[in-house]
Amino acid sequence: MSQQGRPAQKRRSSRGIAPTTSRRGWLLRIIIGVLLLVGIGIGAATIAVAMTDVPSPNEVSSSEATIVYWADGTTELGRLGEATRRSVPLASVPIEVQNAVLAAEDRTFYEHGGISPLGLGRAIWNNVSGGSTQGGSTITQQYAKNAYLSQDRSWDRKIREALLAFKLETVVSKSQILEDYLNTIYFGRGAYGIEAASIAYFGKPVTELTTSEGAVLASIIKSPSGLSPEENLAALKGRWDYVVDAMVEQGWLTPTKRAGASFPEIAKAKAGNRLGGQIGFLLNAVTTELAALGFDETEIQRGGLRITSTFERKAQRAATAAVKQEGPTSNTAGLRIGLAAIRPGTGRVIAMYGGKDFVDDQINNATRRFAQAGSTFKPFALAAAVEAGTPLSSMWNGDSPATIKGYTLTNYGDKSYGKVSMLQATERSINTAYVELESDIGVEQVADAALRSGIPESTPGLNLGQLDLTFVLGTASPSGLDMANSYATFAASGARATPTVIIKVLGPNGGLLYETDPQTTEAFTPDVANTVTYALSKVVTNGTGATALALGRPAAAKTGTTDGNRSAWFVGFTPQLATAVLMAKEDEAGIPVSLSGTGGLGTVTGGSFPAAIWVAFMKAALDESEEVAFPAPPPGVIVPLNCPVVLPPEGEEVPLGCPIPQIVEFGPSSEPIDESIPGDVTPMPSEPVDPAAEIPAPVENPDAAPGTPVNPAAPTPTPTPTPTPSAAGSGPPSE
Repeated sequence: MSQQGRPAQKRRSSRGIAPTTSRRGWLLRIIIGVLLLVGIGIGAATIAVAMTDVPSPNEVSSSEATIVYWADGTTELGRLGEATRRSVPLASVPIEVQNAVLAAEDRTFYEHGGISPLGLGRAIWNNVSGGSTQGGSTITQQYAKNAYLSQDRSWDRKIREALLAFKLETVVSKSQILEDYLNTIYFGRGAYGIEAASIAYFGKPVTELTTSEGAVLASIIKSPSGLSPEENLAALKGRWDYVVDAMVEQGWLTPTKRAGASFPEIAKAKAGNRLGGQIGFLLNAVTTELAALGFDETEIQRGGLRITSTFERKAQRAATAAVKQEGPTSNTAGLRIGLAAIRPGTGRVIAMYGGKDFVDDQINNATRRFAQAGSTFKPFALAAAVEAGTPLSSMWNGDSPATIKGYTLTNYGDKSYGKVSMLQATERSINTAYVELESDIGVEQVADAALRSGIPESTPGLNLGQLDLTFVLGTASPSGLDMANSYATFAASGARATPTVIIKVLGPNGGLLYETDPQTTEAFTPDVANTVTYALSKVVTNGTGATALALGRPAAAKTGTTDGNRSAWFVGFTPQLATAVLMAKEDEAGIPVSLSGTGGLGTVTGGSFPAAIWVAFMKAALDESEEVAFPAPPPGVIVPLNCPVVLPPEGEEVPLGCPIPQIVEFGPSSEPIDESIPGDVTPMPSEPVDPAAEIPAPVENPDAAPGTPVNPAAPTPTPTPTPTPSAAGSGPPSE
């Protein structure tokens, strides 16, 4: 028994040892392989680091400027890289300011070897998961990226940045890296380096900066355009709080000093002469869009890019000339005028008037959202109603005052119109009829139509979460660019495009980096959009937009004048161009004030100065364009009115929407009348008649003060009517 058991035991033993030996062999091979790969990697990295050149700060700061061209692609509009550059030794930068920068950008700067493992991990995760393409966040890597001014966002670039960061840490001291970084980083306002930034934002050398002021500059580094005090002061203050709190966490600022710290006053921005007039506004718009497309500040300012903008030189000159020729010249303190023009169906912004001079005031009145839109919002309700199957001939209550679902409102001048059609309510901009219409179809549907046409959800005063009946009266404050784009949707038969100021971007070597590809979305069917266009064309021929008749070609438009006369709008279009013009006033604190008295007018309405500016601009911008008719609305939209062919007896009025008859009752007529023409068309005389003669006799125009002439060149001052208080609390637009 024992002899037979030994071989069996030996066999069991051999079976147990062989697999273990095999596994150990494979494990050893894997370890050796990994070590070889690591060794090869280290060797390759060592060679790569050794072969990487470290650029000097002078090489970085002399990078090529970015050039912006007009839409023709050859005529230079301006340059983005011409800036103030100043260098100072690190010892000149107060330690509190250095710490503020470290708190904002790299709190472990003096501890890592050039790359932050956490920052790198976060960057890899964002890149792999489809988030924003990022590199590391250390100061060393930021400086390394500035040395490689390529728009390429490939992994190859990230590797080169990492190699340079390693190299920097091996051949340059931490203090030198921080000094070079502070002297080359872009702070906005055309300032490169912390010395130039200190002068640009606080009017003093960096040696005199306080901790709070240094924290402001440190905050701006993250996004000089996105955290601009002119454009986004609230966000800058939020970032400032973050920075000073981080300084406390790091032990660089005591809680007592933090409690006593306050956000400092920032000097008003000054721009060079090269940005004078409208050029600064246009270049700033290009810069903003580049940033939104993913181009970083350094690449924009020093990347040697070649950018073709959408701005057309002739149209831009026309915008400036129109405001100068037709804008008010008296009582203009605090006045802001904005203009934006867009090609329907493409989104291309061909002209923009942002203000009198960018050098004096960098706030862009064409892109800023600050003026209530007034009755220029009514076409959105019109579009929603047409979609719901409500015809232009539908009848509504035009009496004033009116109470609708607990909301009391009045028409301009408290004028009552009786029963009016939806078309007539549009022509005369009748508030009570439109609020009743909105109540019937639903304010949510009106808001949806506004959003689909192009009004951004972030528009101040839109109140999408608390909609009420004031919505249709334009209590929201879109920008002129927003309104031009929204009306361009109607001009393009319902096709909405995204506004853009860039056609294409070329790299310094001529390679194409970006090109716009105009994509449209069907916001409304052509039938709906063309019906709205038809109604707005009647606003010009029969209603409050009569000033636009002077354009001499088919046009559609809407006026807007707000409660308290704090803003006035004229938004209109032809098939080729949509343009919005707005006017508003602010006091020295930026608080909206009444336009009353501006240019000698008791009430500045959308049909006065804004309409005159619109006509002057459109005439010049469309001067060489052929006259194009609007698409016809679908069958059944044009409903003939029962219009008289002779003036009615004394005391009676010509019905709304009807032209003034060419003969007087019981009086002789030397001109035959073609009675076969429907009542909505002017009786045809044997001789041509001035189109202005088709406008109804002077009536209480809801968008023009009583007695105000169509041409505001010689205005007749009139008292401002007192609006009736509304149940909604704050008064709605008066027109």
